[in-house]
Amino acid sequence: MSARPEIPPATARTEASGNRLTVILDGAWRITEARPTWPEILGSTRPERVQLRLADGVRWDSSLLLFLFAAQQWCREQGSYCDLDALPAKVRELLAELDRSHESSVPFDRTESFLTSVGVATENVAVQARGIFDFIGECVLSTVRLVRSPRKFRWGDCLNEMQQCGAMALPIVSLISFLVGVTLAYTGAIVLRQFGGDIYIADIIGLSMVREMGAVMTAVVLAGRTGAAFAAHLGNMKANEEIDALETLGIPPVQFLVLPRLLALCVMMPLLTLYANALGILGGGVVAYGLLSIPAAAYWIEMQTIVDASDIASGLIKAGAFGLIVGLAGCLRGLQAERSAAGVGRAATSAVVTALLMLVIADALFAVAFNKLGI
Repeated sequence: MSARPEIPPATARTEASGNRLTVILDGAWRITEARPTWPEILGSTRPERVQLRLADGVRWDSSLLLFLFAAQQWCREQGSYCDLDALPAKVRELLAELDRSHESSVPFDRTESFLTSVGVATENVAVQARGIFDFIGECVLSTVRLVRSPRKFRWGDCLNEMQQCGAMALPIVSLISFLVGVTLAYTGAIVLRQFGGDIYIADIIGLSMVREMGAVMTAVVLAGRTGAAFAAHLGNMKANEEIDALETLGIPPVQFLVLPRLLALCVMMPLLTLYANALGILGGGVVAYGLLSIPAAAYWIEMQTIVDASDIASGLIKAGAFGLIVGLAGCLRGLQAERSAAGVGRAATSAVVTALLMLVIADALFAVAFNKLGI
C-alpha cells in the first residue's frame, strides 16, 4: 500500500507587476497550523490592485477565509481594487457570508473603471424600477378585484387603519398646522407692514394653506408617522414568515395587507388636509389679530375674496395623491425588507425617504399641471 503524499504547509506566493499584486495561495491552510498573514505578505508595498488566486490541490478550512477577509478589508481601507474573480465560486460565496456578518462603515471596493460603476448603478436602478412597477401593477389588479367583489374586501381592517392614520394623527397634525399658519403670518407681516397692506395677510395665509401647505405638511407628517409604521409592520411580518404563510395559503399579500392601508390613507388624507387648512388659517388669524390688530371678521371676509372652490379642490386632489404615495412607499419598502431586525429598521427609514422624495416630485408636477390648466 503506497503512502499518502504529504501536503506542504500553507504558503502565499506574490507576483508584482506595476501597481498590481497577484497573491497565489498554496498548500494546506489549517486553523491549527502556522500560516502566512496578510501584513507579512504585503510588507511595505501598497498596490492599487490585488488579485487573489488558489493553486491547484490546495487544502483549506476557515483559516483561508480569514486570510482572504483580511486582504479584502485592507483593500477597502486603502481604496484598492480587490479582484476575487479567480477564486472558486464556493470560496467567494463563503467570503460574502463572512463579509455580511462583519458589516462596518468601511467603503466598498472601488470598481475597475468608471463605466463599470455606471453600469452597476444603472442595473440597480433598473431592478428597483421594475420592482416598483410590479408592485404598482399588483395594487391596480387588487383594486380591480375590490371593485368586482367588494364583499371579499376586509373592511374591518380598513376601518382600523383609518382610525390609526386618521383620528390618531389629529394631535400632531393640529400642532404642525397651527404653527405653520403662525409662521406664515409672521413672515408675511414683515413685508406687508412696510407697504401698509396688513389686511392682505389673510390672502397669503388662505392661499398658502389651502393650495399648498395644508396638503404638503399633512403628507410629511403621515410619511414619518404612518408610512414608517406600515414599513415596520410589514417588514416584521416578513421577518416572522407570516407573509410567506399567506402566499402558501393562496392569499395575495397585496390584496390582504396593502390594499386596506392604501384605501385608508386615500380616504383620510383629504379629510386631514381640510382639518389642517382650518387650523392653519386659525393660526394666521391669531397672529393677524394680535400683531396687526386685524379683527377676525375682516380677516375672514378678506380671505373669502381670494380663496374659492378651485383652490380647495386643488389642495384636496394633491392630498389624495399624496396619501397614495405615502401608502405605496411604506408598503413597498415593508414587503422588500430583509428578514432581520436591522432590515426592518432600514425598511422604515427607506419608506420615509422614498415618500418624501416622491412627495416633492409630485408637488412640482402638480404645480406645473395646475398652472397649465389655469387652476
